[in-house]
Amino acid sequence: MSLEVIILAAGQGTRMQAELPKVLLPVGGKPMLQHVVDTARALQPAGLHVVAGADAGPLRAALPQADLNWVVQERQQGTGHAVGLALAGLDPQHEALVLYGDVPLIEADSLRELLALPRPALLTAVLANPGRLGRVVRGPEREFLQVVEYADASEQQRQITEINSGVLAAGVGQLQSWLPRLSRDNRQGEYYLPDVLALARQEGLAVHTLAAATEREVLGANDRAELHQVEREYQYRLASALLEQGVGLADARRLDVRGSLRVGSGVFIDANVLLEGEVVLGDGVRIGPNCVLRNVQLGEGVQVLAFSHLEDTRAAAGCEIGPYARLRPGTRLAAQASIGNFVEVTRSDIGQGTKVRHLTYLGDSEVGAEANIGAGTITCNYDGASKQKTRIGRAAFVGSNATLIAPLEVAPGAFVGAGSTISKDVGEDELAVSRPRQRNLRGWQSPATRGKGKPARE
Repeated sequence: MSLEVIILAAGQGTRMQAELPKVLLPVGGKPMLQHVVDTARALQPAGLHVVAGADAGPLRAALPQADLNWVVQERQQGTGHAVGLALAGLDPQHEALVLYGDVPLIEADSLRELLALPRPALLTAVLANPGRLGRVVRGPEREFLQVVEYADASEQQRQITEINSGVLAAGVGQLQSWLPRLSRDNRQGEYYLPDVLALARQEGLAVHTLAAATEREVLGANDRAELHQVEREYQYRLASALLEQGVGLADARRLDVRGSLRVGSGVFIDANVLLEGEVVLGDGVRIGPNCVLRNVQLGEGVQVLAFSHLEDTRAAAGCEIGPYARLRPGTRLAAQASIGNFVEVTRSDIGQGTKVRHLTYLGDSEVGAEANIGAGTITCNYDGASKQKTRIGRAAFVGSNATLIAPLEVAPGAFVGAGSTISKDVGEDELAVSRPRQRNLRGWQSPATRGKGKPARE
């Protein structure tokens, strides 16, 4: 069977009140339309056709994939008109499947099941609150009769809870025969695609239906409230899949994945964690509450403590990060490295077993193994024109509140005294101390007590 998939994406989505076209609004960090395209690709169709509105530029720019055939619907005249445009020139012997760019949670397995039915076939769903969706009208033997749009339905028909999802499978030749016969004699003055099913029945064909496995699959997003519902259902589906894989979640409703996630065994993720881009979590990784990880790879046994923010970071096995750590792009941690609270690292390599435990900034740095960086240390990596490198050797010790002015090299085994400002290289096993000489002034009084005599000693 040669399958042509047609995705309708021409709706303007004015109720969204967004600058982007509706189908480009994200679900799980990816445009709704991209979700539908990815699902359609899983069916290995002969053609993938996307019907866009008159201003198709933003959609083409967002989805520049070579296998997409873009069809422009200059005037919005309904779903039947849109499908007719996409069918022009297609082989009548092929099969067609119609999907919607704002129904992103449809699953490939359900579509395969629908395609296994005789044509024409319609995906339906029974909803507790069917709202303003089209109703499926059935006869006394539960046979399909027609789809009635909400605007055209009687009060009795509006009580029906089985709805038309819009997902339709039919022969290309069938649709090419039926679509020119559609009428716009309805409340919205449009060519309704589901009306072809009434024409099929007139020809003596039975219309086969498949009920969606879950209500979630047929959720569409026409306004912000519906988009929010789709997002939450998408996230819960991902969380449920993680639980089935053995991932520990403190709260499946308080995890957001906006990209791709690969996990090993024994992983635990606490509440209010956001994962973006490509995230890889090795065996035994633990993520504390209120953390953000964007394009991050964590090795076996890494612990990320609460309120930490990691971006474009790689951490090898056994590292401990946080709490309140910020690892910016280009950070690489070797095994067993420790990055503590209120430490910021960017474009830096931190050696195996090295400790950077408190209140420190390391930028454009190379730190060897088993080094110790004291609290309050900063690398002055920007000279006003360009970034400069700081190199700290193996087992070097940098005391608290040290200022390291790049370009600078602190050799293996070197010591930097607390409170020092270092602008010259420090040799191996040398101690560098650079701070003002301390003076203690006897008899000094603060301005508040000056002239009032000394306070009595106790």
